[in-house]
Amino acid sequence: MDDLSNTRRAFLANAGAVLGLAAATVPHLAALAHELQQPRSDDDFWAFVQQSFSSGRGIVNLNNGGVSPSPRIVTEALERYTWQQEDTTAYTMWQILEPQSERIRAELAALFGCEAEEIAITRNASESLEILLFGLDLKRGDEVLTSTHDYPRMITTLRQREQREGLVLRQVKLPLAPKDPAAILRAFEAGITPKTRVMLVSHVVNITGQITPLRDLCELGRARGIEVIVDGAHSFAQFPFTRDELRCDYFATSLHKWLFAPKGTGMLYVKRDRIERVWPLMAAEKKQAADIRKFEEIGTHPAAPRLAIGEAILFHRAIGAERKAARLRTLARRWETRLRDIPKVRIHTPLDDAQSCAIGTVEIEGIEPGPLQQYLFNTHRIFVTPIAHDEFKGLRITPSVYTTFEEIDRFAEVMEVVAKRGLPAA
Repeated sequence: MDDLSNTRRAFLANAGAVLGLAAATVPHLAALAHELQQPRSDDDFWAFVQQSFSSGRGIVNLNNGGVSPSPRIVTEALERYTWQQEDTTAYTMWQILEPQSERIRAELAALFGCEAEEIAITRNASESLEILLFGLDLKRGDEVLTSTHDYPRMITTLRQREQREGLVLRQVKLPLAPKDPAAILRAFEAGITPKTRVMLVSHVVNITGQITPLRDLCELGRARGIEVIVDGAHSFAQFPFTRDELRCDYFATSLHKWLFAPKGTGMLYVKRDRIERVWPLMAAEKKQAADIRKFEEIGTHPAAPRLAIGEAILFHRAIGAERKAARLRTLARRWETRLRDIPKVRIHTPLDDAQSCAIGTVEIEGIEPGPLQQYLFNTHRIFVTPIAHDEFKGLRITPSVYTTFEEIDRFAEVMEVVAKRGLPAA
């Protein structure tokens, strides 16, 4: 409990300083911090966390990997800043609110373990990744290596460069639920050719929840003179790590997934000595060549979502990164271990804690994921993500910290019945 108490105390101590909140709003955060500081059993603690979200319970939401609900303090902050920016809009946005983004930049850098001057605040992981994938200078015939499990929008991005500029996209197949994560490293290594200039690697594979051996992949690229771009859309704030542990030069993520920040917020990390070599997605002045803020030149944009990231960081710290990851793994393992030995059930995610956290993909042989997803939702109000990939299929299951054991058990029970009896006739 000592580590948890420390994070709770930090939550209270930072509540005003991190965001410079108006005095009238500080008591609200102080009250929340006070509640988190109270001695509680583990069940009581997570019950309080669950109650911090305003999500309705009429639907069992097991698709938090797409976009997550935010806790109440984030939603209320977003509303507060939105109203504030309507007061003498141009002055308030650019003279009062926008400068506060620098504090958010510093807090994100502290979470990731890098310098503030290496963090750009973006709208999502896709924007962050496209900045990198379009921004690196490549010539006709240069190869970009990624996997067949990577996010479709990023594959589309690379296909466009392939069509317009003559780049070559190469994709390797990744093993499903490997016993040894080194198999993933070997797959990428086998795909490298003398023309490989860039590798795009998912830290967590979005369709399986597989955690890749990212540090080894980054070191592989570095040893071969290959730029490695990390898609961290599903890793940042799901489980703890730092930039130095990954040894990456480029990292992109969404903040509206596992950090629970407002929708349409993301983060881009570019190592300081790499900033100047990457073109911004939208034009920036020459004097900004080595400034991380050149990647934020998108024209007029709302300050409110950016500033409310601060409350999401406070909430994340109040829970504690290690405790949060442990809870997410507990929720995932609860349904995975219950279903894994049932005939016809295939889990496409390793149950090793080093290789997965909250996300898991499950298939019932002989049943298409689309109809199964519809049955779960229409009959049982359980919301999941169907996966129909060329190499496998199933349902992606992503609980979150507000998910209850009862909701996990309800999902597992329905899946057990379907595995044994099939889908009911229409």
